Amino acid sequence: MRLLFLGDLVGRSGRQAAIDALPGLVETNAIDFVIVNGENAAAGFGITEEILQDVLDAGADVVTTGNHVWDQRDTLVYIGRQDRLLRPINFPPGAPGRGANIFTARNGARVLVANAMGRVFMDSLDDPFMAIDTLLDSTPLGQVVDAVVIDMHAEATSEKQALAHFADGRASLVVGTHTHAPTADHQILPGGTAYMSDAGMCGDYDSVLGMEKDEPISRFLRKIPSGRFTPALGEATVCGVAVETDDRTGLATAVAPLRLGGRLSPALPPFWPASA
Repeated sequence: MRLLFLGDLVGRSGRQAAIDALPGLVETNAIDFVIVNGENAAAGFGITEEILQDVLDAGADVVTTGNHVWDQRDTLVYIGRQDRLLRPINFPPGAPGRGANIFTARNGARVLVANAMGRVFMDSLDDPFMAIDTLLDSTPLGQVVDAVVIDMHAEATSEKQALAHFADGRASLVVGTHTHAPTADHQILPGGTAYMSDAGMCGDYDSVLGMEKDEPISRFLRKIPSGRFTPALGEATVCGVAVETDDRTGLATAVAPLRLGGRLSPALPPFWPASA
């Protein structure tokens, strides 16, 4: 099975680049399942239901989030009727929406997607390790589902790596989001789980984490806010990670980064037909 994960959509530039790219990527490369992190899609803060639908219509099968999930207040209402939008699984009981769900891929396979949020240098939620452990024990890869993808939305690389090793052999892919910079550590762990510390963002990289540069620079210099953070609107780079899995075990057989357009050097997974 071919899986594609796209990193955080940041503002109009990032989300439109992803929306424009997805249909061609899916069709040309026979991608079976697409996950997109959309928590910064609405002017950098949260995701509206309209934007969510645009991303799903473009070819995403599920949209994950993170610490900005509730920035658009309407999300508290509409997430209950949108089972393809996930919030972190380790929010306390009673939070609206869901943190994991099983979806059907284009090839008929069953894919479990989970969204977790780290606790190091971030708001302290419930334990993501125990939440993921309980989920994986109840939905074993290769038995109940054909693939498992975990979006670990976290600040600390150590926490992302630790969760990946914790889930090694029980997930097809553990990928980090939140820091908006693609890492070069894509690999298959000893147990067969693909991993990348951060998928990067879909956004304008002539920026500070996708935001116009002046305000972040000013805050570092003066330690005083002088305005709002606003997304940069230049040409975006679409960033993510692609994985191929074994049909029998659901574990990864190949992993590679994806980078299209914008300022970053391009990268296409070598195991995709379009790269041949």
